Amino acid sequence: MIRLFLSYSHQDEDLRKELEKHLAALRRDGVIDIWQDRRIGPGDEFDREISNQLESADIVLLLVSSDFLHSDYCYDIEMKRALERHAEGSARVIPVILRPCDWQKTPLGKLNATPTDGRPVIEHASLDRGFLEVARAVRTATEQLQPTALAGDEHDVTPVVGDRPDRSSNLRIKKQFSDRDRHRFLDEGFEYIAGYFENSLKELEARNSGVETSFKRIDANHFEVVAYVNGEEQSRCGIWQGNGSSMMDGFLFSYSGIGHGNSYNESMSVNDNGYTLFLAPMGMAHFGQDRDKELTHEGAAEYYWSLFIERLR
Repeated sequence: MIRLFLSYSHQDEDLRKELEKHLAALRRDGVIDIWQDRRIGPGDEFDREISNQLESADIVLLLVSSDFLHSDYCYDIEMKRALERHAEGSARVIPVILRPCDWQKTPLGKLNATPTDGRPVIEHASLDRGFLEVARAVRTATEQLQPTALAGDEHDVTPVVGDRPDRSSNLRIKKQFSDRDRHRFLDEGFEYIAGYFENSLKELEARNSGVETSFKRIDANHFEVVAYVNGEEQSRCGIWQGNGSSMMDGFLFSYSGIGHGNSYNESMSVNDNGYTLFLAPMGMAHFGQDRDKELTHEGAAEYYWSLFIERLR
């Protein structure tokens, strides 16, 4: 069994708990044993127990955030020793970027972080999607440490018949999407779009002198943004998720903000092609133009952002 050590700031305890949920499959299969400091028992010596567990770990996950970098214990003791063991080849260190922070200029910058490209977990469309990438990275690391032992534990790969490994890559078949699938897709999509706008507004301010912005999250299904140039309002929009009282259950966009939510300039509905769910814009804001009709969450966010930003150009 591979020993997994979690180094984290207690300010990120909720995120640490979410990560452990995503590692549950590996734990239940007996692939990993997860240790973190909440497992220290009454009467145990704190520093000695952490040191013992860190020295015996096969994989060390550094859960990186501004609080992690700020913590002397995490940075100067746990991270320092973990990187020493990584350099010796006696342990594998994986930085897990939880929240945006300036980690690239630290000693961690030379390591391959997860999620992909060091994109913080909280900036994904949902925490589940971010931690899924982390869990897959951990699984890959365990397979590299114990390739033979773990090969027989794979449940989703059919053994190849005979000596030849050839097979077709044309394996997709159509499926039926339930209401639950569609509702989950919409909920995750709305969170992604809200996060996309909030991050884009911050970058817009940073790159353009005289530009100020406002992001107001009204509730779980509504947000409104405004951009000012030299104090004068230049662009505003409201975006909200439809419900039973709306004409649709997708995402609606209005140049006048949220208002009473009765009128809008653009809308998107969820649809599928038999293989995957996607968002289809009605095209009201770009009437007569050839627009993409099958958008991912990222594509939908960029489409609505383009409507908002064009009034600043």
